[in-house]
Amino acid sequence: MTRPLPAEASHRVLLVEDDPGDVFLVQELLAEVDPEIRLTVAGSVAEVLEQGLLPQADCVLLDLNVPGSSGLDGLRDILHVDPVAAVCVLTGLDDEHLGIAAVAVGAQDYLVKGKADGAVLIRAIRYAVERRRAEASLVRLREEQLAAAESVRLERGLLPSPLLAGSGVAARSFYRSGRTRSVIGGDFFDAVLGPSGTVHAIVGDVCGHGPDEAALGALLRVSWRALVLAGVDEPQLLPKLQEVFVSERHDRMLFTTVCTVAIGPGPDGPDEALVRLAGHPAPVSLRPQPCTRRPQVGLPLGIAAQAEWEPTRLRLDPDWALLLYTDGLIEGRGTDPEEPLWEEGLLTLLGEERDTALEDLPGRLVERVQEINGGPLVDDVAILLLSAARTRPGGTP
Repeated sequence: MTRPLPAEASHRVLLVEDDPGDVFLVQELLAEVDPEIRLTVAGSVAEVLEQGLLPQADCVLLDLNVPGSSGLDGLRDILHVDPVAAVCVLTGLDDEHLGIAAVAVGAQDYLVKGKADGAVLIRAIRYAVERRRAEASLVRLREEQLAAAESVRLERGLLPSPLLAGSGVAARSFYRSGRTRSVIGGDFFDAVLGPSGTVHAIVGDVCGHGPDEAALGALLRVSWRALVLAGVDEPQLLPKLQEVFVSERHDRMLFTTVCTVAIGPGPDGPDEALVRLAGHPAPVSLRPQPCTRRPQVGLPLGIAAQAEWEPTRLRLDPDWALLLYTDGLIEGRGTDPEEPLWEEGLLTLLGEERDTALEDLPGRLVERVQEINGGPLVDDVAILLLSAARTRPGGTP
């Protein structure tokens, strides 16, 4: 962990010294060079730790021979309590080997009384603080790099490439994390062509925010894909996914909302979509006009062991398009500042954007929602837009 260091030139110095004469001498030497420096004196390391003086100091001047300490024990005690403390040893022992050992333990400098004047002391203090500042910056940079790498790993799990080759279904996706977090959240989506020729799609949202929820969302997506590719019957996908969720969640209060869609030939010939909702917003049919059916909504995953999710059948026209999304898209401010956008506002926006190409629609939709919200959305947004694949001139989809 790191703690902030002040930017001003004058620093707060903690002198650990029990000899009144040496205390007076250090005070005078420092005052000659920097009268603004703030000096606090403690007679022992035990006093420093008992009174909690370390957080109040930018640099510590430590005599190795104060009461209760021997050799480098006092230095180790201070660094054990505050590993990022800037400590300069100031002692009467002119011992090169001891100085090297002190620096090896973690001291920033080794100064000998009688050889260090005010200018040397001030320079040692400032150098020690700046070195600690640089080290703290490197630590923060490393932490940010690790967080970024973790986000990339989570993105690979949450934001996959749909497996739809040869299915006759095209997919476009969009993901944007909320402004309140540095890592992506628990929203996830996927689309896969199953062994039977049915296209399966899912959009889900693990409640809560943070890396644990994001990792759980990635696990659910991968588990769902594995179930589909293994040929598990469509009615069993959500029950099996709930088993995975319940066994892997780190908090019994967590739940996950999910929308699944299975697209394939209907019993009467035309394609149809079989929709199951586990506490999730219903998909929007974009053509000929944006609209939603009112399918039965079951409980989110993780609420009840015996929950059931009844299907709703949607007949698909030859030029069909379905928009699946997470609730972060509709929970921002709507045109009425006192009300969220909700589904009604989303349908209005989709009607206004009916001439926007499907490839551009997810990103454009989020732009419009953010404009209405007056800024970035707080929650994560995941969008999966499925449509009948078209063939362009030359045979390319």
